[in-house]
Amino acid sequence: MDRASLRKQLRHNRQSLSAEQQLAAAKKLSSVVCGSEAFRQSQHIALYLASDGEIDPGFIAEAIWRQDKFCYLPVLDQEQPDRMYFQIYRPDSRMVENRYGIAEPELDLEKTVKPEALDLVLMPLTGFDEQGNRLGMGGGYYDRTFAFLAKSSKPILIGLAHECQKVSSIPVADWDIPMNGVATEKQLYGAQGQ
Repeated sequence: MDRASLRKQLRHNRQSLSAEQQLAAAKKLSSVVCGSEAFRQSQHIALYLASDGEIDPGFIAEAIWRQDKFCYLPVLDQEQPDRMYFQIYRPDSRMVENRYGIAEPELDLEKTVKPEALDLVLMPLTGFDEQGNRLGMGGGYYDRTFAFLAKSSKPILIGLAHECQKVSSIPVADWDIPMNGVATEKQLYGAQGQ
């Protein structure tokens, strides 16, 4: 199956989950992620706000704040459409909608952090395989932002997904940046010892 067809099928899978299934999955995901070595050893953690049926990392954000860690969200640059920043996110952050209708902190370059300064990035995805390959929404934001990881080992990248988004193999493109692992409501794939 090509990437576009696979993306459509897997988006349908996650959009088909009921509100109750989504909430239960988000709670279980929080236990899986917050119990991981990667989370425990990280101070600067980026995540995303769920949309389009994505698994919700909201409970993870609450754990980050409770543990006095630093939480960041991706923010798209309105002037340079292919550019993504990471900005500090707190419960009282002033939020605006980006061009995709997703809430994000109002861009303030003084509150952004370089991607290299993050310890852990919890990434959204459309599909994944156990080899650490990720199928995103097709915008390439994460692949461009973390292209430097070809020569660096920080931050750790862990995709977040519903178990129903797992496939045996994701078709890989040259520009795809592999993840260190994927966390679902059931388990953490890869990333052991990270």
